[in-house]
Amino acid sequence: MLVTVGRIGRAHGIRGEVAVDVRTDTPDERFTVGAELRASGARGEPRTLTVARSRWHKGRLLVLFDEVADRNVAEELRGRVLQVEVGEEDRPADPDEYFDHQLIGLQAITRDGTVVGEVSDVIHGPDQDILVVRGADGAEAMVPFVAQIVPEVDLEAGRAVLEPPPGLLELGRPDQATG
Repeated sequence: MLVTVGRIGRAHGIRGEVAVDVRTDTPDERFTVGAELRASGARGEPRTLTVARSRWHKGRLLVLFDEVADRNVAEELRGRVLQVEVGEEDRPADPDEYFDHQLIGLQAITRDGTVVGEVSDVIHGPDQDILVVRGADGAEAMVPFVAQIVPEVDLEAGRAVLEPPPGLLELGRPDQATG
């Protein structure tokens, strides 16, 4: 199973370093020297990149890959998503963290047992992650993935328990549209 750990941003300097928009809670582990990452995206076929060096600079991760000789090659990689292979049963070290593939497909229910829908996607924002919950009618609600709104995730039971504020789950529903 491939999980996303970052996205390549702009080139840094002339030697081929790139800024990486980190999408993992363990960047020092995922971007260690010798780590192999799959780079995929709209700019050509997926390819494997091997970390030659990584360092933090002014709050962002800069990575140099063995396969990137200069700034021109680095610029060609801009926008590619970086992924690593994890086992189907692998889990992050923190019990309150999940891989996207573990969340997608979970039944979304409220504390009283009302079925809201199914988690259809996970969106990673700069400040917080969002669960996309699709109802039986096809309407989608964007649910902030924070403990106050999603207090429980039970992978074994296949459910995410929600405590949504009033109106959150009605957003995007056709019967709630105005004018």
